[in-house]
Amino acid sequence: MKTKLKPVVYILAAAFAVAAAGIAAYAPATQAADEKKAEAPKAALTVTTTKPSNASLPIKLTANGNVAAWQEASVSSESNGLRLTEVRVNVGDVVKAGDVLAVFSSETVNADLAQAQAAVHEAEANAADAAANAARARTLQNSGALSAQQISQYNTAEQTANARIASAKAALASQQLRLKYTRVVAPDSGVISARSATVGAVSNAGTELFRMIRQGRLEWRAEVVAADLRNLKPGVGATVKAANGSEVTGKVRMIAPTVDPQTRSALVYVDLPLNAGSKDAPFKAGMFASGQFELGASSAMTVPQQAIVVRDGFSFVFRLNADKHVSQIKVQPGRRLGDRIEVLGGLTPETQIVVRGAGFLNDGDLVNIVADTLAAK
Repeated sequence: MKTKLKPVVYILAAAFAVAAAGIAAYAPATQAADEKKAEAPKAALTVTTTKPSNASLPIKLTANGNVAAWQEASVSSESNGLRLTEVRVNVGDVVKAGDVLAVFSSETVNADLAQAQAAVHEAEANAADAAANAARARTLQNSGALSAQQISQYNTAEQTANARIASAKAALASQQLRLKYTRVVAPDSGVISARSATVGAVSNAGTELFRMIRQGRLEWRAEVVAADLRNLKPGVGATVKAANGSEVTGKVRMIAPTVDPQTRSALVYVDLPLNAGSKDAPFKAGMFASGQFELGASSAMTVPQQAIVVRDGFSFVFRLNADKHVSQIKVQPGRRLGDRIEVLGGLTPETQIVVRGAGFLNDGDLVNIVADTLAAK
């Protein structure tokens, strides 16, 4: 039995030896592979990249200012001591030149007018009598029946009577003007902006009854610093934004000839559209508004807005290097056009920058790059 077991023991020993040798040979290889995997750096994020592109961006000058009436007209009473009987308009009404705004009592004026007309008739009658007497006296001038002094008196009486006619007619015209002034009319077309007229009040001459915006025209009075005035001139377009977000376009009408010595800024007057002062318009006289002057366009290097990362108050982009690591570069953003932003220096047209995923990167990160399928669509 012992001789039979020996071959079996040798075979098992040999098998164990081979297995041990195989395990010993495999263990160092596996350990080396694991160490290699541990040493290989991992990508921080999968990103998309692009290059800066040139675009034509508008040059705009931003300013603030107030909206005001182009011109205001003060409608005052020209009658003295008359009672106001009717007010036909209110604040916000649109009127035309010559429209009746208010009416004063005319009884007293009509009585004075009738008296003035009677005075004219009386003066004309007296003048006719004086003219007849003077004519008779002149026919007797050579007969000696009347002295030269008497004839002169008749001629003087005729001239005095004619002068009294002129005086009476002037008084009549004055009363007719008083009657005309009992009806207060609009001096121009426009919108009533203020009303102080009250029915039953007795007003003196010169008392303001209404205030109106002439022709309904409004203007934006923008405050522009002196250094920027050289870029503006009459006719330049401007976009004005109201408090509710509505925008209208206008044109520069004039630039103030003086600069405020305290603020070092000047007023630039921008005409707004005629319908800007209507009842439903977003602009009202006296409101604050912001706007931009359109000064043309220029070429600029732009990048997608998503590529700009703001940290600690500064703007950065991430440049992709040849080893697929990224470098953080500080840039200065400029004008904006849709979803693209102008970059003022720091980049070249061939610089590859990260777009999607830029906000999650840090300087020196390793990234994977994929095609921007959304942009391709």
